[in-house]
Amino acid sequence: MSTGPGADSAPAPKSTHDSTARHPRATGGGTFSSLKIRNYRLFATGAVVSNTGTWMSRVTQDWLVLSLTGSSAAVGITTALQFLPMLLFGLYGGVVADRYPKRLLLLFTQAAMGLLGVSLAVLTLSGQVHVWHVYLIAFLLGMVTVVDNPARQSFVSEMVGPDQLRNAVSLNSANFQSARLIGPAVAGALITTVGSGWAFMLNGLSFLAPLAGLLLMRPHELHKTDLVPRGKGQLREGLRYVRGRPELIWPIVLIGFIGTFGFNFPIWLTAFAHEVFDGEAGMYAFFNILLAAGSLAGALLAARRRSTRVRLMLLAAMGFGLLEIAVSVSPTVWLFSLLLVPIGMIGMTTNISANTSVQMASDPEMRGRVMSLYMMVFVGGTPVGGPLLGWITDTYGARIGFATGGAVSLLAAATIAVVLTRVAGVRVRIDLRRGRPYVELVTKERELATVA
Repeated sequence: MSTGPGADSAPAPKSTHDSTARHPRATGGGTFSSLKIRNYRLFATGAVVSNTGTWMSRVTQDWLVLSLTGSSAAVGITTALQFLPMLLFGLYGGVVADRYPKRLLLLFTQAAMGLLGVSLAVLTLSGQVHVWHVYLIAFLLGMVTVVDNPARQSFVSEMVGPDQLRNAVSLNSANFQSARLIGPAVAGALITTVGSGWAFMLNGLSFLAPLAGLLLMRPHELHKTDLVPRGKGQLREGLRYVRGRPELIWPIVLIGFIGTFGFNFPIWLTAFAHEVFDGEAGMYAFFNILLAAGSLAGALLAARRRSTRVRLMLLAAMGFGLLEIAVSVSPTVWLFSLLLVPIGMIGMTTNISANTSVQMASDPEMRGRVMSLYMMVFVGGTPVGGPLLGWITDTYGARIGFATGGAVSLLAAATIAVVLTRVAGVRVRIDLRRGRPYVELVTKERELATVA
């Protein structure tokens, strides 16, 4: 792996004295090694606060929509509207992230998300909220996310450098899932005691934490990349870049199917809590906590791995689909709850494996556009999968809806595995000896030519 702190943006200087002073880095490995870097530590601290608020808002929003409409399809529409902008404009968000300083972009996007959270809180607390208000704010939040997501994803490498990128990506997921353990529990308590509005208000105020973290960072310690000047054809350039690299294409295709059909948990968990097991908001929050516990375990395990294996990603994706089919036929609430833990663990393993392999295989000046494409297919497919799976759930029941998502995920992973190993004759090759981490899918002919 690269040892030069500037390897992510420019060739490292031969003298290491100034480089170390400008870019302090974590030495050694370990599950939490990237937290030794001050800028990333500030980022992670702010993120866990805002992520907790986000999960409070998500659970409250889903339950509010279900209470207002009585429809699982309406929950799916809300989720779809939140991710529709990513499908429509996601690639442009990557161009913006490559063109402007990412820290500055994040200051604007995080402030906008906080204002939207406070707006929904005011509407709810005043008793004036209608389902179209929730739809509109979900869509506006999605518009902000178009820029926030690629900027935040690619900013990780600027904070920690290539040596700690894998660890930091895994810890970001662990951070998000840790908040998922707390947020739903707090949301369930607030909904049943003081009402949904206060959960929305706390979410809006929680964005003060990441804003403070960004402002307290030391800009001179960032591993800055060269900004891409404004020019024509930058979007097409990004697409051509990905098209010519199988190590980017196949993880993105896989995560597109998983995100579109396998990650519709708000639809299924609300339906199982409300219809199958006759529960209330507390049961829905409990399901989210169990799913988060498994996801957190998966993220922490990923943080300990030192290599990216496509085989692991594909096996995890197939296991994820099988478990979703299994949980859909669970006869009791306790078995259903128990299976949510491994679903979260294996789903997170799939997501992190795909994310890190794509980031490590991307050149720094293209990473914003590559990650925008990644996030576009991962969450941008929700406007298609959300309403479709919501309709299936309403029409044929929660069990059929959950099983359908699992079956599509399983079929997609199995098909891609066959294409890579049988049809294309592709295997994964990882090289950590070069100047920067390197992961590639190669054909057998290309591998033999390289050896020769």
